Amino acid sequence: MDPIIKLEGISKQFGKVNALEDISFQLFPGEVHCLLGDNGAGKSTLIKILSGVHRPSRGEFLFEGKPVHLDSPRQALDMGIATVFQDLAMLSLMSITRNFFLGREPKKRLGPVQLFDATYAARITEEELRKIGIKIRDADQPVGTLSGGERQAVAIARAVYFGAKVLILDEPTSALGVKEAAVVLKYIVQSKLKGIGVIFITHNVHHAWAVGDTFTVLNRGRSYGTFKREETHRENLLQMMAGGEELDELAVELDLISKRDPGQAGEIEHRMAKELE
Repeated sequence: MDPIIKLEGISKQFGKVNALEDISFQLFPGEVHCLLGDNGAGKSTLIKILSGVHRPSRGEFLFEGKPVHLDSPRQALDMGIATVFQDLAMLSLMSITRNFFLGREPKKRLGPVQLFDATYAARITEEELRKIGIKIRDADQPVGTLSGGERQAVAIARAVYFGAKVLILDEPTSALGVKEAAVVLKYIVQSKLKGIGVIFITHNVHHAWAVGDTFTVLNRGRSYGTFKREETHRENLLQMMAGGEELDELAVELDLISKRDPGQAGEIEHRMAKELE
């Protein structure tokens, strides 16, 4: 099977700042590729290159085997690359149906005038959400009345309905509780089973490990590599995300501190353990 997306040596500079340096990976249809990294790792910059917001400074971006040079998110969307950003770009006071079809509203003709076909749109919205296990009281209720997990699911369902071949999810579970996150993770798997390639961007290794097939770990704009599920384990991914060698160096420093002030060392170790949970 050929990859649907292939990045080769992608780098991005903003003035003198190297946001990304020599990033390469592939995404195959029906695969969940998890892009892992802490804050400042370069995940957001890579998302914007994949979604057409930025062009890379160097490197090659291939889609379905052909080099592409995206100039806008609309161009990426027309090709089949749909991005669900963390802020969702939804209008809270607008209905679920209106948000589902935002910018692609179905029309019906009334004489010389074209009007929004609200009945058809509501039926499609309810059907698509029912497919992923979300039952809504009324498709005309404001989308802001849904839970965070349900709003994420609406955004994903919308992208799939409009023919996404690649689904890029930007931290979709970061602000969700356990049950809400489970709803989103379930639909990620459903999207994969439909043959859609999913890029799941997250700093939560536990969520990534639950659904991921392959994992690319970023740290300060560089890649630690890409690993298939059978080639790694969750603890190894956590170690790489946390900075591997930097943690080892910090452990040495803690050891030195403990000899001078055991109480201070214990407090730092406790704080580090909390951060890595």
